[in-house]
Order: sequence, then structure tokens, then C-alpha cells
Amino acid sequence: MEQRDERGDDRIGPGELGAELGERATLVQFSSAFCAPCRSTRRVLGEVAGMIGGVAHVEIDAEAHLDLVRRLNVVRTPTVLVLDAGGRIVRRASGQPRKADVIAALGLAIT
Repeated sequence: MEQRDERGDDRIGPGELGAELGERATLVQFSSAFCAPCRSTRRVLGEVAGMIGGVAHVEIDAEAHLDLVRRLNVVRTPTVLVLDAGGRIVRRASGQPRKADVIAALGLAIT
């Protein structure tokens, strides 16, 4: 799983997500219809969000939200963004994540 820190002040609000932000953090998953790893990613992120209070998981259909995909430079699916409570991107990864990596990435958003 390729990861890199986001140092800009990119923020994503509830209006763009189509859902409320998590109280502590939000896992945003960009998916596409025929993406097999997206299904596994959905399961992993859902499990993590269920384990850690205040963490939400939001899945976005990349094809239906091309403006957001372009703005955030999403070039493949699945791409996962970790947002802090204010909607600021603190971590991003592309490819199918491991549960341990997602939990570790949440540490950056929740602290």
C-alpha cells in the first residue's frame, strides 16, 4: 500500500462527501463499479470504523464525482483519504489497505 502524507490544507466538507464527517476522523474511499479491490477495501474500512468510536467510513463513486476526483488528484481506485475531525486530509493511500495500516493512519488524524 503506497502512502504519503498530505501537507496542504485540502479539506473536504460534508456537502462534497454527501455524508457527515466522523466526530474524530473520516475514512473516505474512492471506488469504481468494476474494481475488485474496492470491495475488500470497503470491508476493511467498515470494520475499522466499527471498531473505533467517532470514525466514519464514506465511499464515493469516483465516476459520479469527477470534479472531486480531479481536485484531489485521485488517479486509481481504491484510493483512501484519512480526514481529521475538521475534514482536513492527513493521509492518503492508493491500493488495497491492510487493517493495521488503516489503524496506524488514523493515529495521525485523531491525535
